Amino acid sequence: MEKFKRQVALDTETTGIDSIFRKNKSKHKIIEIGAVEIINRKLTGNKFHCYLNPNRKIEKKAFEIHGISDEFLLDKPTFSSIVNNLINFIKNSDLIIHNASFDIKFLEYELSIIDYKINKINNICNIIDTLILARSIYPGRKNTLDILCNRYKIKNFNRKFHSAILDAKILSELYIRMTRKQNKIIFFDENNNKKMYKKNNNKFLKNVLKLANSEEICMHKKYLKMLDKK
Repeated sequence: MEKFKRQVALDTETTGIDSIFRKNKSKHKIIEIGAVEIINRKLTGNKFHCYLNPNRKIEKKAFEIHGISDEFLLDKPTFSSIVNNLINFIKNSDLIIHNASFDIKFLEYELSIIDYKINKINNICNIIDTLILARSIYPGRKNTLDILCNRYKIKNFNRKFHSAILDAKILSELYIRMTRKQNKIIFFDENNNKKMYKKNNNKFLKNVLKLANSEEICMHKKYLKMLDKK
């Protein structure tokens, strides 16, 4: 699939963090969606933003991250009432997300609940995962959105809480800076969780990216196992 000229940076906030990935756990839902449009590597000012009533309680840990309360969401629309506007905003674009598997699974879970005609986001968008991109540039290092903002000297607006629309704006600026001299875009492939590459030339790879040798890869795997144990 060819890279779209139009790009959209997207982020979500949810009622919980990880229960959607575990068996025998109640499914968490999206409570905020923020997305901003990028054309020709510039923000257009066009955006999509909404809060959603999930019809379930927000976990304490999630609330500590985004500060969105159950009471605040009582009069907000449901996902089914905004889904058409959301799909129209993101379709036919490169959809830029940090840690894309998290947000995509939540979005597709919401689509499945309402039996929507589109059930896979990658059927309507190219998904670019900036976490995968960051790991290719900074292997073995932490690559959270906040850490990357510090690396690229992006002011994160002194946020106290995470906000989907604010993080989408921060992500758009981060992506532009991360790919400023890059001729290769790293995508998120939902089917096999592997990286797909679109190459224009090999100059960037030879001059900037240095691939690890077998010994370095082995040491890195041992380091990851040690982290898992800790």
